[in-house]
Amino acid sequence: MILDLFAGPGGWSHALAVLGVRDVGLEWDAWACKTRAAAGQLTIRTDVAAYPVAPFLGKVTGFIASPPCQAWSVAGKRLGLVDQPLVHQAVADLAQGRDSRDQLLAACHDPRSLLAAEPMRYLHALNQHGQPEWIAMEEVPDVLPLWRQYAAILRTWGFSAWAGILNAADYGVPQTRRRAILLASRTRNAGPPVPTHAQRAEPESLFGPGRIQWVSMAQALGWGATDRPVPTVCAGGGPGGGPEPFPSGARKTLSEARHRGTWMPHPPANSPANRAPCPAEQAPGTGHPVAGAAPVGWRWTLRHNSHAHATVRTVDEPAGTLFFGHRANECMWRAEPVAPTPPGSVPAPDPIRITAAEAGVLQTFPADYPWQGNKGQVFSQVGNAVPPRLAAHLLAPHLGKSLTRDDFALAA
Repeated sequence: MILDLFAGPGGWSHALAVLGVRDVGLEWDAWACKTRAAAGQLTIRTDVAAYPVAPFLGKVTGFIASPPCQAWSVAGKRLGLVDQPLVHQAVADLAQGRDSRDQLLAACHDPRSLLAAEPMRYLHALNQHGQPEWIAMEEVPDVLPLWRQYAAILRTWGFSAWAGILNAADYGVPQTRRRAILLASRTRNAGPPVPTHAQRAEPESLFGPGRIQWVSMAQALGWGATDRPVPTVCAGGGPGGGPEPFPSGARKTLSEARHRGTWMPHPPANSPANRAPCPAEQAPGTGHPVAGAAPVGWRWTLRHNSHAHATVRTVDEPAGTLFFGHRANECMWRAEPVAPTPPGSVPAPDPIRITAAEAGVLQTFPADYPWQGNKGQVFSQVGNAVPPRLAAHLLAPHLGKSLTRDDFALAA
């Protein structure tokens, strides 16, 4: 089996399903477990720190872990950094078969900090049986020193191991989400997958096709555009007419992908892209947008929260790292003028809160993914999840699968 610790709502599991295999997830959060059940994923609802390893001995070929990031994340108090020496000590002890968790936990400033050491408890026991064959682990960037400690230990057990920081946008995720990744294998050289995307498209060379441009929020959400890759609107407006900003030849693939539940080709009903064009952009007497019309315009941006230094991205860019928690209601689509607005021009459209469906798509979950719980619970699940598209690129080599630079390869 493939064992998935802290499985959440199924980021790794959905990637595995697209690649043709399944995992068994261990997860505590009730709503994440309900989402996994609705998605048809195998789950044991339990405290990972309390569950025994014995039922898995001799059965695990693949091992995945994404410990909770709240203790380490910039979105929280980051007490995990204060507790880091204690977590390193727990990992070192567990790698020798010594369980010092109770003593170390009593000294932690955040009890969640020590959860990052839990994978080593499982790995030490599994290693006694020559398993697993491969390992994939993910956390926020500040956990990289801990992953390097894991990698050093795993090498003494006969693994090839790599730890480093990857940007999800380099693998087709419409989000510049940077994560600390640990990859290890007993059967192949461990290393990061070759990036398929770049901030700027690269030309073909003697060494093969270049990387294609990062996927924008507009592309991921299926928002149309005029001759620019950004929905341009005026007061109360939505996108202008014209082609959708997808790579050449992608429309048929995109349509097929929708049926496989991979991408959403149309915006949600209450998204900014579905706001009606203002009269200045409509052909007289028709109510239809005028292609290429360019009155004083506005473009949509995504602002992550109300803080002065919040990340703001236009829809022709990937989103910044999506995290929610108590800030879910502050993540807003806002309109900004394309050019300086003269006196007396129409006001900007009202801000619109991002929907859970939009957030899920920007995390590369299917548009119809069966999220369970109220809005806050769903936003929390989305923000804590591994982007399935990044997960697929990390897992494919261990499963003997190949992914191309084509962003829609997972739907094939």
